[in-house]
Amino acid sequence: MNLSTRLAEKLPGILPAPSSPFLRKGISELRCFSIANHSRRLRWGLQKKMVWSLERAETCVVSSSCLVHPATEAYVQEAVEAIKSEKVIAVPTDTLYGFACDACSLEAVNRIYEIKGRKLTSPLAISVGDVLDIKRVATTNHLPHGLLDSLLPGPVTIVLQRGESSILEKSLNPGIGTIGVRVPDCEFIREVSRGSGSVLALTSANLSGDRSSVCVKDFENLWQHCAYVYDGGLLPSGRAGSTIVDLTKAGKYKIIRPGSAKQATVAILEKYLLEEEEEDR
Repeated sequence: MNLSTRLAEKLPGILPAPSSPFLRKGISELRCFSIANHSRRLRWGLQKKMVWSLERAETCVVSSSCLVHPATEAYVQEAVEAIKSEKVIAVPTDTLYGFACDACSLEAVNRIYEIKGRKLTSPLAISVGDVLDIKRVATTNHLPHGLLDSLLPGPVTIVLQRGESSILEKSLNPGIGTIGVRVPDCEFIREVSRGSGSVLALTSANLSGDRSSVCVKDFENLWQHCAYVYDGGLLPSGRAGSTIVDLTKAGKYKIIRPGSAKQATVAILEKYLLEEEEEDR
């Protein structure tokens, strides 16, 4: 009798999870995969390890109307189907846990605002699977060649002009001509974004005004509002969130929020000869 079966007998609220290639290999530590190379990881100075025990990785926890699953490859398609069905899911990123949905679904976007108790005037960021996808949603031709690839994937939100050819719905952040774009250094959310064929609206998984979440227990009171919660373990970068930088003006940058990677971000921006925008007086 395997461990999952024994747990199921003892704890009726815990069910065995689908088999995973990671488990077949007997790996006891699961990581939020990064396609960034080793030097990028050193540059950001972040530990990417998101460790679970083998017992946690083999189980999925049933909680009221929502399921908590490990954020592994085995559950990517399930998350994709939830996004396509205009549901809200909770996912790990390389900084904080977030609520995600199809950014082109007004119903799903409004649901996120309801869950968070967030003002409709507060814009949502979006998340895409790859750096090349950014040009589908925002204007990038004024940026130095290679800049976005140096910043992303990583703990940075890039603010850009939407542009006339953006695939984003006008109903997302109405009246705002800019959009914050993320490519998190976390393979799970990137695979979900790729599989959805759309763009993910992404915001922190907490009530507006409350502290940000670095583990799923931090927002346990909100699980019931999600179709699924995907557990990536304790996130190691603290609660500062991503560094937000405005790159809407050619040759200029403006740090909107320092976040967890300001120093590294500024170093890259200045390497590409961007100058800090002066504050309006």
